[in-house]
This record gives sequence, structure tokens and C-alpha cells, in this order.
Amino acid sequence: MSAMTKDETLPGDVLLRGLKLTRRWGGLVAVDGVSLDLRRGEVHAVIGTNGAGKSTLINLLSGEIPPSDGGVELLGEDVTRWSQPRRARAGLGRSYQRNTIYPTFSVFENCRLAAQARTPRPWAWWQSAQSCQPSREAALAAAGQAGLSGLLERTAGLLSHGQKRQLEIAMCLATGPQVLLLDEPLAGMGAEETERMLALLAALRASHAILLVEHDMDAVFRIADRITVMVNGAVIASDTPDAVRADAGVQAAYLGGH
Repeated sequence: MSAMTKDETLPGDVLLRGLKLTRRWGGLVAVDGVSLDLRRGEVHAVIGTNGAGKSTLINLLSGEIPPSDGGVELLGEDVTRWSQPRRARAGLGRSYQRNTIYPTFSVFENCRLAAQARTPRPWAWWQSAQSCQPSREAALAAAGQAGLSGLLERTAGLLSHGQKRQLEIAMCLATGPQVLLLDEPLAGMGAEETERMLALLAALRASHAILLVEHDMDAVFRIADRITVMVNGAVIASDTPDAVRADAGVQAAYLGGH
């Protein structure tokens, strides 16, 4: 039987895997032997107090920083030594805690630039980048998925906070990812914006593997299929939301015994 190609992975397949990831800075161990699997069709939340190592873990998985030990597999391939742009082209998208949009450009142009970055065509020097049809189609599709079809010509800097977060996810989607690493996408949102974002994540779940780092515990327990709890860089629990909520160690270390 021939091996599956990247486009033939099935629902529930592991798309991204961290293998005993460790990151040290001198005597500080920011991430300590963390292993986790991200599966298509699941939202996998990572929770923990500030300084627990959550953002460092995302940076290790995305390729922004190299691990001191351990490895990363993307779609069954060892990508531990791959750069962040190479992982992005292979199907890994991520968002950041801070807005990373182009505020003076339109919503559409933000999405188009993201799509273009995945498939640059330096050989087509005679052709305007704005006329690249595949990039334009990918941009329109991504904006639609993120609920921004009615705001394509709006200047990105004039969007509401929640819409800017939607745009960041649209820019991720424009690169055609199978895996989404989302770092606090609900931060600073009001109730209505939070509901929109949770609906978006629920819609994306079927076709993606999603890692969600988030401090809004009500939202996490509503949307997550699996929760990993980190304390001082290490995993103390990784299970279903109900099991994590009932875990005595988690209650003592993070949920305050409630």
C-alpha cells in the first residue's frame, strides 16, 4: 500500500506532533519535555498561568525558535530543522498575541498578500502581483471563511478589535494551512466578538487541526476537544475537558480548587 500524500490525510489523523520538546535559556527551562498531538477535527487547548511556557511551545511548533531537545513532525514528516516559512508553506498557519495585520491596507489586500507569500512567483517579473489570480481567489475564499466578505474594501486599521482578530485568521487561511496555531485569539474581546470567534473556530475544526492558547476558561471548556495544562514549562494533565476539570492536580495548580 502506498503512503498517504499530504492531501489524503483523514479526519482524526495526527497532523502535527511535538515530541518531548524542551527549550532552555541558560538555567531556565521554559518548556520541559512536552509531547502533544494535534488531530484534524479537534481543537486542542493549552492552558496555564503566565510564564507556564505556552507561547514558547507555539514558537517551537511553528519553527520560530529551535528546540534544545525533542522534535516536531508535520503531516508525518520531521520538520524539526525546518524554518518557519518552510513550515508555513507546508501547511502550518499561526496567529500571534498582538495584531500582525497591515493597518493601512484593505482587508482584501491583507489576505491577498498572505496568499501571495505562500506561492511567490519571482519568475513572473513582468506581471503585476495584484493580478495573480490564484492569490486573489485564495484571498476571497479566506475572507469568506472568516466572515469578512462584506468588509473586503475596509481599511484594516479601521476594523473593530474582534474583526482584526478575524482578519488575522483569514490571513492564516489564505496560506492554505491544515494546522492552525492560535495564540490568545480571544484576548480583549467582548461577549459578542467572543461568540463570533468561537463560531469561526467551530466551523474550521472539521478541516483543520487547531491548537488554541487561551486564558478565557469559559471559552476553552466550551470549544476544546482536548486540554493540555502546563505548569512551569511541563505538562501536568492532558485529557478531555471534563477529565481536566475534575483533575485534583489541575485544580490545585491552576483552577484554584473550583
